[in-house]
Amino acid sequence: MTMGENTSAKNQLPHQVFSVSIDTNPQSGSKWFDDDGRPKRTGTVWTASAHIITAVIGSGVLSLAWAIGQLGWIAGPAVMLLFSLVTYYTSILLSACYRSGDPVNGKRNYTYMDAVRANLGGGKVKICGFVQYVNLFGVAIGYTIASSISMMAIKRSNCFHQSAGKDPCHMNAYPYMIAFGIAEILLSQIPGFDQLHWLSFVAAVMSFTYSSIGLGLGIGKVVENKRVMGSLTGISIGTVTQTQKIWRSFQALGDIAFAYSYSMILVEIQDTVKAPPTEAKTMKKATLISVAVTTLFYMFCGCFGYAAFGDLSPGNLLTGFGFYNPYWLLDIANAAIVIHLVGAYQVYCQPLFAFVEKEAARRFPDSDFVTKDIKISIPGLGPYNLNLFRMIWRTLFVVTTTVISMLLPFFNDIVGLLGALGFWPLTVYFPVEMYISQKKISKWSTRWLCLQILSVACLIITIAAAAGSIAGVLDDVKTIKPFQTSY
Repeated sequence: MTMGENTSAKNQLPHQVFSVSIDTNPQSGSKWFDDDGRPKRTGTVWTASAHIITAVIGSGVLSLAWAIGQLGWIAGPAVMLLFSLVTYYTSILLSACYRSGDPVNGKRNYTYMDAVRANLGGGKVKICGFVQYVNLFGVAIGYTIASSISMMAIKRSNCFHQSAGKDPCHMNAYPYMIAFGIAEILLSQIPGFDQLHWLSFVAAVMSFTYSSIGLGLGIGKVVENKRVMGSLTGISIGTVTQTQKIWRSFQALGDIAFAYSYSMILVEIQDTVKAPPTEAKTMKKATLISVAVTTLFYMFCGCFGYAAFGDLSPGNLLTGFGFYNPYWLLDIANAAIVIHLVGAYQVYCQPLFAFVEKEAARRFPDSDFVTKDIKISIPGLGPYNLNLFRMIWRTLFVVTTTVISMLLPFFNDIVGLLGALGFWPLTVYFPVEMYISQKKISKWSTRWLCLQILSVACLIITIAAAAGSIAGVLDDVKTIKPFQTSY
């Protein structure tokens, strides 16, 4: 190399380094990192849809026949359709708040609370965090109860057939709750949301499996009955009292709300999506696909379940078919429910895990116990970063939810209460208020008034649903003895 060439190379080197280290297009980031310096996101419309379907088509689908049974053939499907439209619309509002300011280059909000902090601030952030994480905690309890019911249904079905119907096959729910808890302790060690894609796909397939079986059995029951059961106004007075009819109708609203509840994890799902196109556009498509698919399934499962059983529609659709043939098909459906709930538990709990771990790292940045990762080589899986705080905290969380599930083993009323408590604040109020703030919609304008009317109407539904569910829980408490429940 000549002196001139050497001088030229020296002069060019700073320019080459400068051009690599600074990217003027925030959307592109770099080959390995996004615009915020985090590892490149790889999520698509389909992975986001899988996460949403895993979260939405949960155990709530099994209570929809009961919910329609309380409301009747007119109000039941109408309320279900209404909830789907509200959920879709407010989810689009919420997805628009993932980036603050500019939808392409604006600052990312990684969690629901971050979005509330950026758009509303103040005390609303703490209120949002409390409601969101209590709801996620409650969902974990509800899913533990639901999984134990399905595991026991498999065991009782086989017991019933082995004894030719002579053994009532009573059994305790708690070993099954503990087994579910052990599985969740192991899966809870998956570090983050972005590593749950495979689990969400498996869970989504399982949800379609048991929903399809429930639908098929419902259709078969209608054909067997040679008529469509049920009435236009729902469960008849006489089967229940007038007061019970009112409370049950309110509780049915909560059950349907729970069946559509996923807004509390929407921002976290959106944070796994790659760009371009913008994350909001991807989530709009994913939400449309997910809500349309789930609503179709809900209508089929709920309506055919009600058509099959009428006033006697059970709180858990699959239990309504008893332990009779084809019992092996019911076993498959219940096994699919358990596998789905194992995945859904993680999808719901990861945001709560991440929040606690982020707060711990912020408060104790110098603690090796909180921040240090220990590399462990796992044969066939490669290296795993073990964090002691993460392992202990997540294990304690699962143990706590399992113990509470053993204290409160009544599924239907818990589902309704969770749906009621989470629906208005997380699905409607915060998305509406954040959207108004972000888009700077002027007060008392037509659009502002319409959004406020939507919010108030959903608040009234939430209060009614919560009242009905609390009444149901209080009735259950009178007959349940903690740690002595058997089926």
